[in-house]
Parts: sequence; C-alpha cells; structure tokens
Amino acid sequence: MRASHADRERAVDVLKAGFAEGRLPQQEYEQRIGRAYQAQTHAELQLLVADLPQGPVPQSQFAPRPAVPPAFMPMPMQPMPAPTNGSATGALVCGILTPVTWGLSSIPAVILGHKARAEIRRTGERGDGQAVAGLILGWLGISGWLLFFVLMVLVGVTNL
Repeated sequence: MRASHADRERAVDVLKAGFAEGRLPQQEYEQRIGRAYQAQTHAELQLLVADLPQGPVPQSQFAPRPAVPPAFMPMPMQPMPAPTNGSATGALVCGILTPVTWGLSSIPAVILGHKARAEIRRTGERGDGQAVAGLILGWLGISGWLLFFVLMVLVGVTNL
C-alpha cells in the first residue's frame, strides 16, 4: 500500500523520538530520515522503524489506531486559578495610599480588608494576603491618627 505524507511524518516522528532517547546514532538517524521522506510504501516505512518502540501502522477504517507516544501528546490543560478578590485589591490600594492621603484612606482600607477576608472565606477567591496587608496598613494609619490626637490633647492640657 502506498504511503501518504502523514505516514512519512509519523515515521519521522518515531525516528526523532528514537534519536532523542539515544536509540539511534546521529549518522544512522540522518540516513533513516532521508529514506523516510523518499519511501513510497508502508513496507519501506515499517523497515525504517521496525527496531524502534513505535512504528507507523497502516490506517484503515477497521484497524485500531496505535497509541500516541507520550512524547507527542499535548500538554494537559492547567486549571484556571481562582480570581483575585476586588475588595482585597481595594484594601491594599487604600492601605498603601494612607500616608499620601494623611490617613483618610485608613478607614476604607480596614472596611475593605474585613469585607474581602469574609468574601474570600466564602467564595475561595485569592487575595487574602492583600486583604491582610490592607488591614495592617489601615490600622496603622488609624493608630497614627489616634496617637496624634492624644499628643495634641496632652500638649493642650499641659499648656493650660
């Protein structure tokens, strides 16, 4: 039976795998590749790959298809990671902006951080680290303002 271009390509793939696994020396590999591209029949292709683990098999509608070697299988699909919680990102941004806004974004950072942590526990989204960082920065901003007011009151009381 005459070989198709696809049959020749399958034989070349088997030869490439054999060479990559160290089953064929360079010179013999190159000779077999050349002969594979010139082969006219399945028998010629079978002779080229008969001593290798996988060879081309004539494809008919009744013959079972050979298993594809693992080296030629597509990579398995990786599952998509869970999305990052938007409130967690907002908490982190508000926390980072606390010094720039003179502490005005501290309260939104704390509120968004607590809201984000509750949503993350409920939905399994990512971003817990962002929410915690926003909470810490928010509470630092609030405590900074409280310290400032306490100092102002103490200065005011001592000046009386």
